[in-house]
This record gives sequence, C-alpha cells and structure tokens, in this order.
Amino acid sequence: MQNAVVKLFPKQIVKYQFINRGKHHFPEGFAEELRASVNAMAELKLTKDEKKFMAKTCPYIDLPYLDFLEGYRYDPSEVIISQNGNDVEVTVEGLWYRTILWEVPLLALISELHYEMNHLERNSNEIVIENTFEKAEKLNTLGVTYAEFGTRRRHSYKVHDLVIGSLAKKENTKFIGSSNVHFAMKYGVKPIGTHAHEWFMFHAAEYGFKMANKIALEHWVDVYRGDLGVALSDTFTTDVFFNQFDKKFTKLFDGVRHDSGDPLEFADKTIAHYEENGINPLYKYIIFSDGLNLEKVEEITNYCSEKIGISFGIGTNLTNDVGLKPMNIVMKLIGVKSDNGEWIPTVKLSDEKGKYTGDPKMIELAKEFLRIKE
Repeated sequence: MQNAVVKLFPKQIVKYQFINRGKHHFPEGFAEELRASVNAMAELKLTKDEKKFMAKTCPYIDLPYLDFLEGYRYDPSEVIISQNGNDVEVTVEGLWYRTILWEVPLLALISELHYEMNHLERNSNEIVIENTFEKAEKLNTLGVTYAEFGTRRRHSYKVHDLVIGSLAKKENTKFIGSSNVHFAMKYGVKPIGTHAHEWFMFHAAEYGFKMANKIALEHWVDVYRGDLGVALSDTFTTDVFFNQFDKKFTKLFDGVRHDSGDPLEFADKTIAHYEENGINPLYKYIIFSDGLNLEKVEEITNYCSEKIGISFGIGTNLTNDVGLKPMNIVMKLIGVKSDNGEWIPTVKLSDEKGKYTGDPKMIELAKEFLRIKE
C-alpha cells in the first residue's frame, strides 16, 4: 500500500487512532515505555540484504520505491501518546505515504508491552512449539493452504519467531507464507498479504462513498497491473461491494478476502456473484481472515469444498495462543485532510455493526448514500 501511496497520493495528510476494543487496562507508566519504544524506531533502516530479498520476492513493487524505502526513517514526532489512569491514547498524524507504516509495529509494541508490564506469564516455549505443530498437522490434514497474518496482535516477538520457525520446519506443509516480511526473509518463506481497509476508507474521504470501491480498485489495478489480485470486500459491506465489483474487476482480480460477518453466507454470495458473471468459481478463490481458529477453518473448508477455491490468513490464533487472553486492539484511519485544510472523517462499516469505526454522523451518512439497511 505504501508503494501505491507514494505513486498516487504523495501530498495527502491523514490521521490514525488507536482503538482499545477489548477495554484493556494499561498499568502506570505504560505511555512512557511505549514512547521509549517508539523513539527507538527512529534507528531502524532497511539493510542491503533486506532490499535484495524484497526485490526478488516482491517483483510487483517498483525498484524506485525500494530505493525510497532504503532511505525511509520512522519519525517518532508523528506519534502522539498519552495516558489517563488505565487508558492510553495513541494517534498518528502526517503525510500518508510516511505514516502508513506505523499501524502494525505500534499495535505489536502495545501488545507486547501489555503482557510484559502486567507480568502475565505465558506458556513455555516448548508448549508454544508443540501447539503450533499440532495446528500445522491439522491444517495439513484439511488440505488447505494458509498464511500467517498475526503481527499486529502477537504476544511478543519471541513467540512470533517460535511460531513461524515451527511452521516453516513442518514437512509437506500447506503453510505458504507470512505477512511479516522480516520473518518471511528469516525463514525463507513467501511474504504475502492483501491491501487493508484504509485503502478504501481513504478513497471514500477523497472521492465520496459511492465511488470509493470502484476508484480504489481502479487505482490498485493502475499500480499493480493484475498482480496482488485479492480484493478486500467489506469496508462498506459486502452487498455494496459486489454491486460495484463489475465484470471487469470480477475477471481481473484473482479473488476476494472475507474479514467480517458470517463466512458461509459470504461464500454463498461470492459463488453466486461469479456465476452471475459467467465465471466458474473454482477458478477464483476466497481468502478468509476473520478471527480464525481451527474449528472455523474446518467448518469453512467442509462447506466450500469443490465450490470455490479457498485459502486462509490466520493471525492471533497462531501468534498469541499462549494461555493468556489475546488483546482486541486495532488502529484505524480516522481522518483525511482536504485541500482547504479541513478534516474529512473516515468510516468503516464492515458486515458486523460491532466493527463499525468512525464518526457516528458520517457512518449514518454513508449508510444513507449507499442505501444500507440494518
């Protein structure tokens, strides 16, 4: 996404906000520790070997962008952190092409510090590895491919490392890669993922709700010319998405990603959409990525068998299954600054009302424009 933003939107200014969905309590001094970790990120830089790895494994990314990334440095002044009792507020503001890289590491830092500062003891390394092997064996038995998508809400770097290392060692594995490029490089697996909700949320603020999906997809195609062909479907509900996912997009994109709502209902809608457009659903696929565990994966696999191609992006259940309650935290784009300096609020509707984010008035406006009924 950053590569696309650098090309298409180099002047746009945006704002992100940390959302504590799980109402987690943060101990005294948490903001100071988080600030120290954020400040330390200013020292990070892309190495020559990392640049070579990305050029080889991500050929769809422009080489000038990799030169840009080599010179990129995190700017901690873009991150505002405060604490009031057990509540922590985190916002990020600045040029979109720069600030887009903050979300994932910030959430990972918040999660790791939460467990560390609350002195919560996790399962042993041996149990983590054993559990990971058991999950990999089950997933192999189901015969489905899957990737690891769990950086944002991982327990810690150490646990994440153990999990990816275990998955990569498994023989005859169906494990196809990780959205964490660092671990993909470390363990010789494919860096893999999809665009996120903010791509569509930004386009809604910039071009209006009715045009957001179409222009967002057009821009994605303009940059990647058929590569990275999985479309995220639920930013403004799946029904609205499929109404706008016309034959051109339906043929050009390899598949769609499910991230909210009933996965089986989504499968039915997706299959029907392909059939209505004269496309055999078995030539396309769905990536399921919404709060997956082994039971959900098995249910979805059994339901979709021989109906449509499927794959899975499994996050927290892999990287934070350590005997402790996983955190429920997100960081969302909340505003885009217009040319006249006014902030335009962004919204995400999804297929679950509990996952709506954004200004309530703007949410109601989006529902009215898009004719979304409860």
